[in-house]
This record gives sequence, C-alpha cells and structure tokens, in this order.
Amino acid sequence: MFGLFELQMPTAVQTRLANLANRQKGGTFIGTGIIGALTALIVTTCVAPPLIGVLTFISQTGDVARGSGALFALSIGMGSPLLLVGASAGQLLPRVGPWMNTVKAGFGVMMLGMAIWMMDRVLPGTVTLVLWALLVFLTGVFLGALEPLPANPSTTRRLAKGIGLLACLYGALMLIGATLGGDNPLKPIPQAGLTRAATGGVLAATGPKLEFRAIETVAALDTALAEAQAAQQPVMLDFTAEWCISCKEMEEYTFPDLGVIGALKPFMLLRADVTDNNDDDQALLKRFRSFGPPTIAFFDGAGTERENFKLVGFVPAEKFREHVASLATL
Repeated sequence: MFGLFELQMPTAVQTRLANLANRQKGGTFIGTGIIGALTALIVTTCVAPPLIGVLTFISQTGDVARGSGALFALSIGMGSPLLLVGASAGQLLPRVGPWMNTVKAGFGVMMLGMAIWMMDRVLPGTVTLVLWALLVFLTGVFLGALEPLPANPSTTRRLAKGIGLLACLYGALMLIGATLGGDNPLKPIPQAGLTRAATGGVLAATGPKLEFRAIETVAALDTALAEAQAAQQPVMLDFTAEWCISCKEMEEYTFPDLGVIGALKPFMLLRADVTDNNDDDQALLKRFRSFGPPTIAFFDGAGTERENFKLVGFVPAEKFREHVASLATL
C-alpha cells in the first residue's frame, strides 16, 4: 500500500481470469451471473464478518424485524454503489492519476490501524498504545510535518503539514502516556498518572468501584447462587474476556458510573472470565445459551434467573441504570 513492495496474484492466473471475464457477453443473464460469481470470491470475505454479527444478534435477541432490517441495509449499502456505477457506463468512475497513490497510502494507514485494533485483544494495553503512537507519529511524518514548506506553498500543502504536526504531537503524547501505564489511545494520559503528577508522586485515594467475585466453573456459580438465595440477595453475572472490545467499553464507560454503582449496591456481583474459552468457560456459556461476551444475566432474591432482563452487548450507563432499577422493583 505504501509502494515498498508488491504482492500480486500470479500473472498466469490474472490473465486466465481476465480472459474468462472478457469472453462473457455483456447484457446477458449468463454473462452477468458468471461475472457476479467471480466477484463473489472477493466480496464474500468482506461481507462475512458483519453478516455473522447480524445473524448472532438475531439468534441471541430473537428480534427478527431488527435483524432483517440490518440485513436489508447491508445489502443496499453494498449493492447500490455497484448498480449506480454500472448503470453510468463508466462515467462515474474516477480517472487514473497520482492521487491514487495518496488514496492507497491512506488505506494502508487504515489497515495498519485495524491490525493494531485487532491485536489489542491479545497484547497488553500499553504495548498497543505504543503501536498507535508509532502509527500516528509516522503518519504525521509522511504528511510532511518535519519538512520545511516551499516559498509559495499551496493550501493543500499547508493543510497537510498542519495535520502532520498535530499527528506528531498526539503520537508523542501517546508515547508519554504509555510510559505512565496508559492503555487507551483516546485518553493516552491515564488518570493515575495525572493524579500522581498533581500530588507529587503520591496517589490519591480512588473513588468507589464495583467489586466482582470471580466464577470459573458451573459448580462455583451454583455455590454463589445458593449463598445469595439464602441471603435473599439479587445477583448479577457478567461474562467478560480480554479480547472482548465491548466488555472493555463496559469497564470504561458503564461500570465506573456512580449511578450504576449505587444501583448495583444490593446485588452480589459475579464475573466469569471466558478469555481462555476452555471446557469450563464453554459450559458456563452454554448454561446461559450465550455465544460469548459481553452477556449479563440477572437473578432475583429467590435465585430465579430473569431471562427477560438479560443484556447482550454494550449498554450505556444511563440505560443500564434504568434497566437495573426496573429489575429492583420486581
């Protein structure tokens, strides 16, 4: 993507596919079908992830109408541009030029960013923050942040240099945050680091936070539920994993909320970490008919699971508070 090297399909295969496509008659159903089948070999890998996500959502929530709407939106979003470009007989296709190298490099940055985002599931947060810092900083360098402007620079050149300088500054900020133990590229300087700096190296007392009891097996879960039932205490069971991005969003934005902490005060808080996805983890997930985290199950004081209150996916703090409050009124 940056022009350092090229990875291409063997020339013989490219030529054979091109000849096969060129032999198809335009305007015939058979020719269009064959070209579509060849194109599907490329498009399928792009559509599969969102398709699996939608099908998983339908199976977990049972909301067929919303799931069908999502599938329809996906098909319209993928198909409409192709139909529009095809109907224009090539008039809407952009002309080849040097701008394509810039677009290629832009997509290269996006692909590297996606790779770092995916590795966040398996690498420590500080390591991924360093990778984000390098990507952002080097992007700024490629935009000309460290190069002097010519005598009469164009507006585009000035804008690119300005964005590049900002990227370099933000990359440096993320590197500093990584040295302070940060792991969030959107908040590179951790709160602990700010507190330490403000107090001269002494950490101030932290605010209230939720304390979860770790559950590793079905037997451990049954024991905890029996204890809660004996005390007439409601229970919340949270499924989480290190590779679950939505789980990290819950940890970052929902569970630290003071209203959520207050609403969950009467509850026994249990947490099942299914990062390893071993037999015990799969047994716990199967018990609640869950495909994976984030899934949150609730039990009332009598030890009965309230399946209609089960949550799947990220839930904002305000909505989560309302959900728990409606459960407490039962």
